[in-house]
Amino acid sequence: MARITRIVITHHQLRLEPPFPASWDSRPRTRFPATLVRVFDEDGRMGVGSGDAMLGFADYEHLFIGQEAMELNRHHAVLMNIDFHAGRPWPLDVALWDLAGKTQGQAVWKMLGGKAPRLRAYQSSGVHRSTNDMVGVATRCLAAGIPALKVRFGRSDLAADLAALRAIREAVGDQLDLMVDCNQGWRMPWDTAPSWDLEHALQVAKELEKLHVFWMEEPLHRGDYEGMRALRNRAGIRLAGAEFTREPYELRELLERDCLDVFQPDAVLTGGITGLAPFARQVATRGRLFSSHTWGNGLGMMANLQLIAGTSGETYVEWPLDAPEWSPERRDYLLKSPLELDSQGWFTLPDAPGLGVELNEAVLEQTLSKTARFN
Repeated sequence: MARITRIVITHHQLRLEPPFPASWDSRPRTRFPATLVRVFDEDGRMGVGSGDAMLGFADYEHLFIGQEAMELNRHHAVLMNIDFHAGRPWPLDVALWDLAGKTQGQAVWKMLGGKAPRLRAYQSSGVHRSTNDMVGVATRCLAAGIPALKVRFGRSDLAADLAALRAIREAVGDQLDLMVDCNQGWRMPWDTAPSWDLEHALQVAKELEKLHVFWMEEPLHRGDYEGMRALRNRAGIRLAGAEFTREPYELRELLERDCLDVFQPDAVLTGGITGLAPFARQVATRGRLFSSHTWGNGLGMMANLQLIAGTSGETYVEWPLDAPEWSPERRDYLLKSPLELDSQGWFTLPDAPGLGVELNEAVLEQTLSKTARFN
């Protein structure tokens, strides 16, 4: 075993031209920030992770230096305490798993149990486009061999959202599974609009049922357990959520109260790989789907793909893609090569040790920043 000698945290920003008008953000994004965590051991190995901005972590770095790198459960317990006192530190957990895999010469997904060497992707769109343009997104998705598409609601009114969804269904028939993200679980700091209530969510769910939507995502605020359970009991459609749920007890409540069919916590935002791996197995045991949120950069996305492949196995996995504003090159700019699907929409997990990714050091140098902001 080798001890941790250094933890290096850097921030990066990629300029976005054209800007990315994310459907969940009222301010078009002109930059794509990323925080990179590198952890080194005394034998010269390096593990990498990325995700939240690691705010306040400098005050706690000393709790890891000199500790055995492979003590993943010990490190996770400390990170849980830091998460309570400061910003979300979960990129370090991911970096420690990458380092552990490199130490043992094994891919993370195999260390976790090796459930599925391939995962089927759904294209996760991110822009509110016109009805005609959304049909174009769907037909390109179909042509690329991707079997499912997630559509974002939140246009000027519900009628506009439903018109776009109906047009897609009419254009592609049953050749694509369709998901709908209502984006009611959380808000950007400046967005004070209230989340939907149960009756409105039920009204939307009934419309989505008619269009054979595969799942309805975040129809209510993330803490509205009773509302989600009632909606799930009254609507004939799968409910998805928990992408920004932070505490283990909150995830347990969602599972025990039968609030969701699809659980979407993100390893780089909640609990890391160490914390989410046992929960993902519990979800699978209950016959529910575990399909992490992956909207971030390619390194964080790979952490979640490794988690899913190692624990819960086959399910639809989120594949953020909405060119030109959200291309693989933008999404994965930290990496030497963008992550790619095959012609049938499958992603094959790498056999390389750790996360199996290689950083683009030249781009990292060019994008160094003192801040981690979207504008």
